[in-house]
Amino acid sequence: MQGILYEEPTIWLFLLVTVVIGGWAAWMTGRAVAITWRPFLQLVAYTLVLGLVIRFIHFALFEATLLTLHYYLVDTLVLFAFGLAGWRYNRTRQMTTQYRWLYERTGPFTWKARESA
Repeated sequence: MQGILYEEPTIWLFLLVTVVIGGWAAWMTGRAVAITWRPFLQLVAYTLVLGLVIRFIHFALFEATLLTLHYYLVDTLVLFAFGLAGWRYNRTRQMTTQYRWLYERTGPFTWKARESA
């Protein structure tokens, strides 16, 4: 896996920086976009910028390569997965809370229209 997903000597650095720190930031970004009723494409733009920030943290703290398309895409895809999950979770909560007479929650990331009584 080293060389494909991460370039650090151990996977723990990748998991710490990209998954834990970056994942938390991406989840909060998705949450912020959902709570303010912004469109999904704004999350994509924010995630691209967040990918650059995480790449810089790898570079500054662990002497990784700063400008590499391969690892930037890996980091950004991981961040996008967390951001999408945060956005969808909070959008589901919004739709089922603010429009409870129209929608009911079917899972943590989905909702459906209520049956008319």
